[in-house]
Amino acid sequence: MAVQRNHVDQTKFNPNARLPFQLRLNDFAMAMQDVYDFFHDVNVGLVERGLERLDDMLRPAIMSGLLSDMLTVSMAKHSRTLAPNCYFNGHPDLVVRGVYPDNCVKAGSEGVEIKTTRKGGGAVDTHGARDQWMCVFVYTVDNESEPAREREPMTFTEVYLGCVSIADFRKNPRGELGTRTATLHREGIEKLRQNWIYRSKR
Repeated sequence: MAVQRNHVDQTKFNPNARLPFQLRLNDFAMAMQDVYDFFHDVNVGLVERGLERLDDMLRPAIMSGLLSDMLTVSMAKHSRTLAPNCYFNGHPDLVVRGVYPDNCVKAGSEGVEIKTTRKGGGAVDTHGARDQWMCVFVYTVDNESEPAREREPMTFTEVYLGCVSIADFRKNPRGELGTRTATLHREGIEKLRQNWIYRSKR
């Protein structure tokens, strides 16, 4: 069976979503499709060589990091006002073009932070509570169906974009070797979900 190419369902976008920085729903659609096309093209080459799909090779944390980076670049390419933050590990991932020197800032406020997770509903850990526009892409990966060559492609099921504040987060306990993280608390996650961009649960 040929590797499946995924397609964004244009009917699942929220026409009433609040969009900052002159973002358009089509910016999200094109960025998601860019990712789908990349995975399809890579997986065709891998499967033809008798190798596993990229979806099956990558550990969850690496997969989320890859998707976040890809979506950041694609959103910047399609949007009218945003650019990737060129500061290594800077915040936010996307900054408003021209606000910061060379579009580089260690910790800025003008832009959008991009997160990805497999957790339905958009709950995701962050490295710290901030006042920010946060965009969360929820995705699924089929690592279980057999035979493996007939597995469903990686699929985005939900996208949320919310303006959250420090007060919307709770700090997570840190183990002896762990990094301190923060997650939106119940009211905070509801605030994020109210401004949903895309919902297409399978």
